[in-house]
Amino acid sequence: MAGRVEYEPASVKALLAEMKDTAELLIDLSYSAVLHHSDAIAEEVLALEERMDVLQIRARMSLMLAARNPEDAESLAPVLGITGAAEKISDAAGDIAKVVLEDIGLPENMRASLPVAIETLVRTNVIESSPYAGHTLGGLNLETETGVRVIAIRRGGDWVLNPSRETRLEAGDVLLLRGPEAGIIEVVETAAGESYSPPVIPDVEDADLDRAVNSLVLMKNMSELAVDLAYGSVLYDSVPLAEEVIELEAEVDALKSRFEAWTLRAAAQSADPVSLRGLVHIAQSTEVISDAALEISEGVIRGLDSHVVVQEAVEESDEVLTRTTVEAGSKLDGTTLGERAVKTETGMRVIAVRRPTNGSDEWEVQPGPETAVRAGDVLLAKGTRSGAANLTALATAP
Repeated sequence: MAGRVEYEPASVKALLAEMKDTAELLIDLSYSAVLHHSDAIAEEVLALEERMDVLQIRARMSLMLAARNPEDAESLAPVLGITGAAEKISDAAGDIAKVVLEDIGLPENMRASLPVAIETLVRTNVIESSPYAGHTLGGLNLETETGVRVIAIRRGGDWVLNPSRETRLEAGDVLLLRGPEAGIIEVVETAAGESYSPPVIPDVEDADLDRAVNSLVLMKNMSELAVDLAYGSVLYDSVPLAEEVIELEAEVDALKSRFEAWTLRAAAQSADPVSLRGLVHIAQSTEVISDAALEISEGVIRGLDSHVVVQEAVEESDEVLTRTTVEAGSKLDGTTLGERAVKTETGMRVIAVRRPTNGSDEWEVQPGPETAVRAGDVLLAKGTRSGAANLTALATAP
């Protein structure tokens, strides 16, 4: 049984920032659990989901105390919506993890398609004899040396979701790592004293099932993008970004209809249609994530001013959202995202480009390596604070 949660004075801004970071981490972890078929990663998802429940209750308590008049209630209503949306994302991630823990049917096609949709995210321990134990992340220079980033640390029952250069690793820590496969292999071996084996990707051919799985993977990508753009709409009080969230949510709904059709066709030809149950569970949870993104941006859509506490929370969260204008003569002007290797060079993922055209703005959502960039373009990107500085340097004229 979950323990009693009592009111404690707490910064709403800090609670919202932690809820945002936790929700985004949960999405990554839940799909990684499916890719690796890992009970250990799935159990971390459920532990974080429980943590999210506590954060949500504490945030609601603080918000109730903050509302003293109708004006407060109006400004804080969207904040309540954002806390509720983060909890929905958490619950959806937990449901995806249970597909793994409860051995609900999941075809190999799903695991075959996921590697192109997610970055490698791995869980490992720090053993007492590890060279990492007792050293700070800054002292180890881990990200620079290996390309691997420690995105979270579980220490007993506590979580460090935004480890800094000053964060010291201790024996017994559970690390959540993201990075290139070669770096992951090195870090896991040094931290845990054991070899890391990348997931074996099966080679499966089933036309109808492939179409169903591809639709589901696209749902996942669009739902994640919708969450990113929703937080961006709040941070920048941007109606165009909120409108993109509406479009993405509608597209996810359409994809789910296609997914259902292909899954039913595949089931009719399958010797064991029950094995497809896991796909259906994941599709339902993925749709919940896109619905939650819409709730995050609802205040912007309805013309309610973004409360400053939410904007500050988004700014101060683990993975920051930045808006960078490309200057004439900069290294980005007149090139493409791929030619400049923006993601590799800066560590930032450009999730949207706003391009002033004929007195109005055009948005390119989900830009790829071939996306052209020119002076005046505004890049909405997501990544670390150091990465944000690197992106600004690329976009700034000498």
